[in-house]
Amino acid sequence: MFNRPLSLLAAAVAVALEGLTALVLGGFVAVQTVVGSPSDRTTSAGVAVFGLLVGAGLLWVVWGLVTGERWSRAPGVLAQIFALPVGGTVIQSGQPAIGIPLIAVALVGLAGLLAPPTTRILYGDDA
Repeated sequence: MFNRPLSLLAAAVAVALEGLTALVLGGFVAVQTVVGSPSDRTTSAGVAVFGLLVGAGLLWVVWGLVTGERWSRAPGVLAQIFALPVGGTVIQSGQPAIGIPLIAVALVGLAGLLAPPTTRILYGDDA
């Protein structure tokens, strides 16, 4: 685990940040659904479950990256590709303080996941 290249560790940290954020936001929506008074409890519950599942899924991907599992690269790259337009939309909606860090983290994650040292660790020297 400690002989992982910096690119792989940077990617794992980026995906972990995204996963933890989704988990925390999903948990926050879940709590607000139970103790608050949302206009539509069913939609709020759905958003909470979605956030919790996305967060848990991304943390599972982090585990795969840290342990060197080759399956973890594809969902990690996909998450970064999805995060980029979300960050752009957040910026356009007047929230650059949220959108710019999201784009920055996604770019770090994407660069780390696609870097040659990460490819060698995940796919071997023949890749």
